[in-house]
Amino acid sequence: MYIKDGIAYAGEQETSITVLSVRALEDHKLWIRFSTGETKIFDFAPLLNAAVFKPLIDKELFNVVYIDYGVPVWDGGTIDIAPEHLYQNGIYA
Repeated sequence: MYIKDGIAYAGEQETSITVLSVRALEDHKLWIRFSTGETKIFDFAPLLNAAVFKPLIDKELFNVVYIDYGVPVWDGGTIDIAPEHLYQNGIYA
């Protein structure tokens, strides 16, 4: 049990996962170091068909990924992806 904002919850509180380091790799892949200390490789290519990620087909834009408050972002913060998704779907490096 844990208490958050004055409300008691059953179970254990999940720690939020954030990205500490990110680097663009070849073939629209990302190398990521998480707040857990783990590193993973995430293949972004399958997501490029989604409208929100289409601009990242441009390799130059994809390569300028940076971190804003623990979240990988592009294009001045107009494109981002949840660290939890990257963690759950990444492959250990």
